[in-house]
Parts: sequence; structure tokens; C-alpha cells
Amino acid sequence: MSRLQGKTAIVTGGAKGIGAHYSRALAAAGARVMIADIEDGAALAADVCAKYGKDAAVSERFDVSAEASVKELVASTAERFGRIDILVNNAALYAKLSPRNFNEWDAEVWDRVMAINVRGPYLMVRHVAPHMIAQKSGKIINIASGAAYKGVPRMLPYVTSKGAMLAFTRALSRELGPHGIAVNSLSPGYILSDTGLENATHVEEERIPVRNSRAFQRDGYPEDLVGALVFLASSDSDFVTGQSLVVDGGSVNN
Repeated sequence: MSRLQGKTAIVTGGAKGIGAHYSRALAAAGARVMIADIEDGAALAADVCAKYGKDAAVSERFDVSAEASVKELVASTAERFGRIDILVNNAALYAKLSPRNFNEWDAEVWDRVMAINVRGPYLMVRHVAPHMIAQKSGKIINIASGAAYKGVPRMLPYVTSKGAMLAFTRALSRELGPHGIAVNSLSPGYILSDTGLENATHVEEERIPVRNSRAFQRDGYPEDLVGALVFLASSDSDFVTGQSLVVDGGSVNN
């Protein structure tokens, strides 16, 4: 039997980039996946269904920073699949940010990063957790970043938001542990995704130094993350909570 057979997952930001790899990996492991994104995920959902069965995935467009949109998404997921077992808080504002000095970030940009990267995961948990509490089980995976450990310069709002995800994970694990819900973070290092390569103005500024900092001195790709994601989503991690699994080729260790 597949490791996630019978489970339902929501992947925010699941239509493109690394999120699309997360959506595919969960479906491949047997989960039914709600691909939730501000972008259109219909083509990805169709492809996933063609490979893993007609009920393997569905997509819905939504804004993770807007509570009404989050409530509608969660309600439609529960109505369609009957339960919610896995939440992957992946949606984030990153690739479109241009590196700059700490005092050059407009307050509007700062607020937008926090709205998507911090308020968004909170809103998702606020509305998903009651379903998990009712069934006395669940897996919440917050996507943080190795950048929060290293204090990467010139990306202050993003790094700050991902540091918040580490604290969010630790505190939330204490609150939801009594209900049988595991809350962990997955912290990728610098990953070369298709959307990142298309949109990021900071790729070459970061790519070589990060690669040189790793124990495994190669670029990181989305495929490097999916094993850790499925582990955190599956029963293999049932006694793991409040933790952050860093997947970065050993960069944080150096």
C-alpha cells in the first residue's frame, strides 16, 4: 500500500515551482491532493489525475493572505474529500523579490511578504486544524528556509518571515500535540526551481556562494526535497513534532 493511501492533502502554492513537485510527490505516495494557488493549477491537476487516478488531485485558485478565500478553500476541500489529513504551507513571496539593503525595503513590500509568508500559514492552520482536531490526527508541514538559520543578507523580509515559521512551528506543535497533530517545518536550502530561474533576479548572486558552502557541493533541485516532505506527511514521522528538517546539502552545518 502507498504510504499516504486514503489521506487528503492541501498544498498551498502547489501549482508551480517547488510546490508542483510537492503536489506530485504526495499524489505519487497515494494522497488525494488539493492544489491551492493564486495561479491556475488545472493543467497540473489533470496531469496528476492522468498518472494516479481520476480523484488524485483537484485545483482551486485562492489567495492565502485573505481569510475569506482560505475559508472557502478549506470548506471545499473537506466537502470534496471528506477529510483533511495533511497541510503543506508552501505558498510564499520570494522569487519576485530583488535583493537590497535593509533600509531599502518599502513598508508596503514588507507587509506583503508578511501577509503571504506568515499570515497565510496562520490562516490555513486556523481553518484546517479544526478538521484535524475532530479526527484526532493530522500533519502540518510549514515550509521554512535554510536562509533563516544562516541569516542571509539583503533579503531581510523573506528571511524574517521564514524565521517566523520556525517559531510558529515550535509553538503550534505544543498546542496541537494533545490532539495527535504533528507540526514540523521543512527548511530547504537554495533550490533551483523552474519559477525561481524564470523570475529571480538574485539567482547568480546567491547560487555560487551557496553551492560552495555545502558539504555536497552541487546545486539543489526540487527533487531533493520530496523525500523529506513525504516522510513528514506519513506515519513514518508519527513521533516527530516541533522540528525543522533542513534539506540543503550541508550548507547550514558549515
